[in-house]
Amino acid sequence: MNYLKRINVAFLISGVGISSGMLKAQQNSQEKPKNILMILVDDLKPNLGCYGDNVAISPNIDRLADEGVRFSRAYCNQAVSVASRYNLLTGVRSTTSGLYNFGFEFRDVYPDATTLPQFFMNAGYHTEAIGKVFHVGHGNTNDKASWSIPHHAEKIVEYLLPESTGRELTREEAFFENTRMHVPQLPPNRELPRGAAWESPDVLDEAYGDGRIATHAIDRLRELNKNPNQPFFMALGFARPHLPFCAPKKYWDMYNPDNLPMPQYEKDPENAPKMAIKRGGEIDQFKPIPAGQYVFPDSLTRKLIHGYYASMSYMDAQLGRVIDELKRLDMFENTIIVLWGDHGWHLGDHGYWTKHTNYEQANTIPLIVVAPGIGKPGSSTGQLTETVDIYPTLTALAGLGEPAVSQPIDGISLLPVLKDPDKKIRDHAYHTYPHGGYIGRAIRTERYRLVEWKNWNDNADVVYELYDYDVDPLETKNIANTQPKIVEQLKKILARHPEAKRPPVR
Repeated sequence: MNYLKRINVAFLISGVGISSGMLKAQQNSQEKPKNILMILVDDLKPNLGCYGDNVAISPNIDRLADEGVRFSRAYCNQAVSVASRYNLLTGVRSTTSGLYNFGFEFRDVYPDATTLPQFFMNAGYHTEAIGKVFHVGHGNTNDKASWSIPHHAEKIVEYLLPESTGRELTREEAFFENTRMHVPQLPPNRELPRGAAWESPDVLDEAYGDGRIATHAIDRLRELNKNPNQPFFMALGFARPHLPFCAPKKYWDMYNPDNLPMPQYEKDPENAPKMAIKRGGEIDQFKPIPAGQYVFPDSLTRKLIHGYYASMSYMDAQLGRVIDELKRLDMFENTIIVLWGDHGWHLGDHGYWTKHTNYEQANTIPLIVVAPGIGKPGSSTGQLTETVDIYPTLTALAGLGEPAVSQPIDGISLLPVLKDPDKKIRDHAYHTYPHGGYIGRAIRTERYRLVEWKNWNDNADVVYELYDYDVDPLETKNIANTQPKIVEQLKKILARHPEAKRPPVR
C-alpha cells in the first residue's frame, strides 16, 4: 500500500479499528495526515461549463476541473436526496439497506454503522458539518455520532419577500424544518400554502443560506488552520440549486432568458411502463405551478430554467469564496477536492421536473476530484462511477486502506482511475428508484440503460425498459421489446447484484 499518500481531502459534493495512535505513527513517518473538506451540492446536475454547457456560468467549479480529474459518467445510486446522502455517507446502496425514502434513519437498519466522517474521526480527525450534509427534514435528522462538534445548520427553503409566502408557513418550509415533529397539531401538508418557486431580490449573498454557509466555512478554516497538526474532516453542504430558486438578483441578471436551453423532448418515452412515468411531485409544492399539468407553457418553463441556472451560479460563487480562502491559507496544495452533486435534475425533459425517476437526467451527476500529486490536472475519465465509490476512494486517498466497518461497503476505490483516467475498473453503474408498487433496478453501461421493474408483492410481475443512448440520447422510445438479445445480455449484468431489500416497516 506504499502508493497511498497522506493528503488533504476537500470533498465537494456537497473507521472501526483505526485509532489516533495509528494516526500519530503515520505522522512520524514520511508525511503527516492532512485535512478533509467535503462539499456536497443539492440537486446539481452537470449543467456546468467544464461539462460542456456553453450557457452555464460556473467559473469556480470549472477551475476545480482544471486542477483535477473530471468524471464524465458519474451516477447517483438513487435520485432522492435522503437516500443518495445515505449512499454517500455510509457507502451502502439503497437496494442493500432498504432505505429508499424519508422517515427512516440509516441507524434504524445499521445501528453500529461507521459513517464516512465517523471513520475519519475514529482515525484521529476532527469532524464537523456545515449546511446540508445528511438530509435533515421530512422526518429525518442529523447523525450526531458523525461529528466532533454540533452540526451548523442553515435553511434549505428560505424566502426574503413577503409575497413569496404570504407571511405564512409554507409546505416545503414545514417539511425541511421538521415542523410536525415540534407541532404535532399542524394541519396536513396539503392544507398549508405553497411558497413561491423563485424570487430574485437585490440583496447581498449572505442574505440567503449558501452565502452564510460559505462565510461560516471560511471562519472555521481560519480557526482550524491555527492547529495544523490536528487533521480535520469538514463536510460543507450547499442548498442551491434546490428549489425554491431564491438567489440574489445579480445572478439572475447573468443570463439572457432567450439564450437558455429549452427541453428538446417533452413527452413520456414511447412504450414506457406506467410505473416509470413521473407526474408532478415536488414541483407541485410551489406556486405558480399549474395543478394537474406536467408540460408547462414555454414562459413558465423558461422562468424555471432561468431560476435553476441563476441558483447554480450563486452557489458556484459561494464555493469559490471557500476555495479562494483555502489558497490564501496555503491549504489548497495539500487538499483533495471532490465536487459531488447528490443527484441529477429534470429541467422539463419528458415534461418532468426535479428528480425521482430512473432516467438519465435524474441520475447523472457531476464528480470532480482534485488530488495533488495524484492524477493529471485538467484530465477527464469516462469510467462509469457511482456515489458509493466515494467512501472507499477517500479512505484510500488518506492512506487508511479499505474501510473495515460493520455495514457493507458497496463501492470500489477510484484511486486507480485517478492515477490513470483510461483505467477501466467497472463496466456499468447501478442505481434504483421505487415507484407505483414496483422497485426499479437499473444499470447504465456506456451505451445502454436497462431498467427492471419488479412488483414488490409479485416477483413474477417484471417489466423492462431499454434505452440506446448512441441513437436515442433523449430517451424517446423504450426498445426492450424489440431488442431481446441486448436485454438478455444486460440482464446477466444486473443479475450480479442481489435482489432489492424491502423497505423497513415500523
